[in-house]
Amino acid sequence: MGAKRAVVVGGGIGGLTAAAALRVRGWDVTVCERAASLDPVGSGLSLGPNALRALDAVGVGRAARELAAIDGVSGIRRSDGRWLVRADVTAPMMERYDDLAVIALRAELVDLLLSRLPEDTVRTSTTVTAVDPETGAVTTSAGELAADLVVAADGVRSIIRKTLFPGHPEARYSGSTTWRFVIQEPGRGFRTTESWGRGDVFGIMPLSGKRIYCYASAVAPAGQTFEDERAELLRRFSGWHSPIPELIGAADPEKILHNDVYWSADPLPAYHVGRVAFLGDAAHAMSPNLGQGACQAIEDAVVLASLADRTDGLARYTAARLPRTRMVVQNSHRASRLVGLRSPLATALRDTLMWGVGRFGSAAVVRQTAPIFEWSPPRLSAG
Repeated sequence: MGAKRAVVVGGGIGGLTAAAALRVRGWDVTVCERAASLDPVGSGLSLGPNALRALDAVGVGRAARELAAIDGVSGIRRSDGRWLVRADVTAPMMERYDDLAVIALRAELVDLLLSRLPEDTVRTSTTVTAVDPETGAVTTSAGELAADLVVAADGVRSIIRKTLFPGHPEARYSGSTTWRFVIQEPGRGFRTTESWGRGDVFGIMPLSGKRIYCYASAVAPAGQTFEDERAELLRRFSGWHSPIPELIGAADPEKILHNDVYWSADPLPAYHVGRVAFLGDAAHAMSPNLGQGACQAIEDAVVLASLADRTDGLARYTAARLPRTRMVVQNSHRASRLVGLRSPLATALRDTLMWGVGRFGSAAVVRQTAPIFEWSPPRLSAG
């Protein structure tokens, strides 16, 4: 009997991790990506110990750590620069998890995952137009494919989800829009920080190679765009503490990404239908406030690969992943609402609360991450 065949729909982090993990298990895999290339967006992402362990199972965890900036010092500031929480979590993180969260460039993680796949695995400019969950037949713009497993990793606007769960509510606008950009470090060291205002947030994350990943969010109507996104950022953040205005000023206006944030307010009843399994944003889109969107997709991929060749594997996958991801989605949304507070009284109370949390020390800060970071992946082995 030949190897089982999987078709992965979507060439993002979750889809490529699923492809790599299924290859470890001995599957033949084809990835269908509708874009013309896998040139990833210029942004960074946080990889917590949970995601790093999953990447270890796929064989790229060590390389991900080597490529990434590792930062054990982080904090939260007000828009005027006053520290609310400032902690060096290096020692308690290593003691509890034997790992730190790392900050990587999305493009470099994509390259690592591609290095685990045969060269002909990914088919770009290939749109999936139909999937039969009973037979595994996949109709694409380039022809028909047969699959024992179809992995729907086609994002927050998943066509496969709409087809197989036609009455299910779509992901809901979170109320916040985001900007992201990467610049070269302007001559001095930086630490991971996030600054909170009244409905606005600005984050700074050092990357390897003397680069800085910056992100901003603001409470705003959905669908707004600006002719000059950098000018809009400067308008919103010009009065904030240094170095925020300077970092925005150093950004290339043509490389600033601006996207609204949607989240899965209504969980799917299951993460599988027939031979189709959903993962990542196609299953559980979440706000970025806990830095777990990519991490949960990576977890999904490894768990799915470990179970997919069982008779009841996809039902087990739903049972394993739906409660956990729902917890993370809800916690991310609560964090989004917290940072999105706008009234002077509410933001003052929030800032006082965060200042109080910071007084308990680094170990207390790390303990709050335990429900997410203490997860461990199943072991992958061929066959």
